Amino acid sequence: MHKAYDNYIISAIEELPATQEEFLQLKKRLSKLYKLPLPTNADLRDRYNTLVKEKKVIASKAFEAILLSRAIRTQSGVAVVAVLTKSYPCPGKCIYCPTEKDMPKSYLSNEPAVMRAIDSHFDPYLQVQNRLRSLEINGHKTDKIELIVMGGTFSFLPKDYQKKFIVRCFQACNEYSKKSLVTRHSSLVKNLIEEKLIREQKKNETAKHRIIGLTLETRPDYIDENEIINFRNLGCTRVELGVQSIYDDVLKLNKRGHLIDETIRATKLLKDAGFKINFHMMPGLPGSTPSKDFKMFKQLFTNQDFQPDMLKIYPTVVLKDSILYNMWKKGHYKPLNNKTFEKLVLKIKNEAPTSSIIAGPTISNLRQIIIPQSKCPCIRCREVREGYPPRLAKAIARRREAGEVENEIILDRIDYPASDGKEIFLQYVSPDKKKLFALLRLRISNDSSSHFIPALRNAALIREVHTYGKLTQIDKKNSNSPQHIGLGKKLLIEAERITKEEFGLGKIVVISGVGVRGYYRKSGYRLRETYMVKNI
Repeated sequence: MHKAYDNYIISAIEELPATQEEFLQLKKRLSKLYKLPLPTNADLRDRYNTLVKEKKVIASKAFEAILLSRAIRTQSGVAVVAVLTKSYPCPGKCIYCPTEKDMPKSYLSNEPAVMRAIDSHFDPYLQVQNRLRSLEINGHKTDKIELIVMGGTFSFLPKDYQKKFIVRCFQACNEYSKKSLVTRHSSLVKNLIEEKLIREQKKNETAKHRIIGLTLETRPDYIDENEIINFRNLGCTRVELGVQSIYDDVLKLNKRGHLIDETIRATKLLKDAGFKINFHMMPGLPGSTPSKDFKMFKQLFTNQDFQPDMLKIYPTVVLKDSILYNMWKKGHYKPLNNKTFEKLVLKIKNEAPTSSIIAGPTISNLRQIIIPQSKCPCIRCREVREGYPPRLAKAIARRREAGEVENEIILDRIDYPASDGKEIFLQYVSPDKKKLFALLRLRISNDSSSHFIPALRNAALIREVHTYGKLTQIDKKNSNSPQHIGLGKKLLIEAERITKEEFGLGKIVVISGVGVRGYYRKSGYRLRETYMVKNI
């Protein structure tokens, strides 16, 4: 990580407490003292290793022990690896975005994720490998990787750069276990980039470290049929849309550059192509109020034009080098305070539907504050992380041995309209539905017969299959994790039944991550136009 944290780490070693809870409080105090964002333990470990190697600090076993990250980092069943693209001009002129030299628009050089990218010279290969190393050092399995590409509007980047960037990410995963291998940033001839991408993706299907999901960020007004095909060729399975607000007057005032019709159009296009969708929302924008923001989130949950699968909430903050900063200095804008924002998020979470996720507020301990007060039924609050409760773990172990179905886990179904289609949310849950073990999102489009991607015509779409619990290595089982006990396969069978018996369709399609194509092949699916397809 960036050298800005050197004194931070030295101070942390000198004042090292005995418990993780006390260490978190120390990190908060040091972040305030040095005016730096709160880093993760893995972030600190990266820079600490460099300082030890450079003999700027003496290795501390106690510090290394307390840096062991909480298991939660891989308890959603995947290892999340975030990488950042280098700086390119941005098509937006949003008044809240800072413009720092040599940084992607809206990103700041003192953010931990950005510092990691800077230390890697924005090379995606180095970013991926360094992050995998950091996760492994902290005791995490890295077989199944959820790759998230940050940097703003990915669609605006030159297409050659997009492909080279993603090629390097796949290459980094494919070559990670080859300890002696050092791969330089090779120059890829333009007409060979596509061939290289396909080759690295093919390798990744059976690699030790597989990219099972790929997320790209973009704006609603940059989504069209050609961009969807481009994203699928890259291996993208989830799109993060910079929606920010659903009110045209707010979007205009903040110079967002698109109106809500673009969001509605892009959302439908993406869902009809099978993508999982994450909306980025910004309460507290100029022109809005807490009351108006709350109504906005209720609309996101209830209006069939929206219904995103995930939400990331970024409260509007005043940053230097932004137009909003000048407005604030002149007294023309008043941001939300922490208490108001906390109350707003609590109200939002209590409104959240079972099939949605909320994540991402910038207050470092907001989740710890909110969850005890919330009765939120969203996925993030219900997903099994630590593993089965002890009684359930023993019961499931007995039934596995006997080949019986686990009665302690039940199948639940929720149907709802979304973007001119029908969504069917299947979930394996505890009888009280407070624990979520696995889910599947099935979509039936109203007009799939003329889809611009032939493989998706007259077909039902599986937009996501996910089993939660501690990440379990590929082709292995963990007696205390729901992974690899057949829940995903049972969900597939039920989705196929619904598709054939209830909707009379003879084809089902999965928007599969590259690294899980082999999993679907075992159930009779075959690769066609980047999707896994099965005639039923």
